[in-house]
Amino acid sequence: MKNLLYKMFEHRNLSRQEAREVLLNIADGRYNDAQLAAFMTVFLMRSITIDELTGFRDALLERRLPVDFGDVKAIDIVGTGGDGKNTFNISTAACFVVAGAGHKVVKHGNYGASSVSGASNVLEHHGVRFISDIDRLKHSLDYSGVSYLHAPFFSPALKSVAPVRKALAVRNFFNMLGPLVNPTLPKYQLLGVYNLKLMRLYNYIAQSEGINCTVVHSLDGYDEVSLTSPFKVVSGTGDKVYHPSDIGMAKAGENELWGGETIADAAVIFDKVLSGEGSEAQENCVVANAAFAITTLEPDKEFTDAISESRESIHSGRAMKAFKRFVEVNN
Repeated sequence: MKNLLYKMFEHRNLSRQEAREVLLNIADGRYNDAQLAAFMTVFLMRSITIDELTGFRDALLERRLPVDFGDVKAIDIVGTGGDGKNTFNISTAACFVVAGAGHKVVKHGNYGASSVSGASNVLEHHGVRFISDIDRLKHSLDYSGVSYLHAPFFSPALKSVAPVRKALAVRNFFNMLGPLVNPTLPKYQLLGVYNLKLMRLYNYIAQSEGINCTVVHSLDGYDEVSLTSPFKVVSGTGDKVYHPSDIGMAKAGENELWGGETIADAAVIFDKVLSGEGSEAQENCVVANAAFAITTLEPDKEFTDAISESRESIHSGRAMKAFKRFVEVNN
């Protein structure tokens, strides 16, 4: 590790193989917390390269606990986190809206590292117990439309660095890796990123790996379609900058998406949105992200129809029904 740190302090990049090897060593617990903290901090001071990101991904996938759901057509809806906005659990809520609209979701997530409530936090608050049993995960997918894969159960490296990530409480390259290492290797993904450089990196990897991926970024820094500013969407068919009005929605204020001071605060908002009792801005944000997920799965569908399906999922009660079924089978 010392030699690698000196190399990076001299502004030199890691090769793909070096990146792979260091992540394998992290997974094996070969570094102490001080070394891990120094290594993670380097990537706050400079941008990660495509070779480094793919090398890290290679290692995590090599050591993952694989999950095979067969030929089920399912999507992962996930943000990188690390945008510093402390929103409520937008992508997690969108998962159940998409499930309520009749689609399958295989979400890979974790506890919040730089925000109050990550996906695992809000689900655990509702009594969800995380599992790695493949049969039960498949039953959850069949019964509720959603299967949730708690990242530390499937990637040893993510588990070994969890205490350091929590202690640092700042964005780090593991935020970038989480969305790339879903152990089911889904062929469809809606991915939110916190800057344009990551958008280019993820789009490159998605195209290289044959993933039908829609990458979204709000230009004021959110790692989702926040509707607080214009937002950019990149997919295999091209890229486009939208204004909220382009998809028939009002601009939202940052304070309207605030997730609160505690996990309990975020959970209250989450429940209200799925029950159709959220504010206009909260619901619109979740609906917009769900609609982009649906059109990723069904690219020939009109986006206005996907918005209607998403809103109907909430107001018909099907989104909350999917969530209640999920909690039932995962407690």
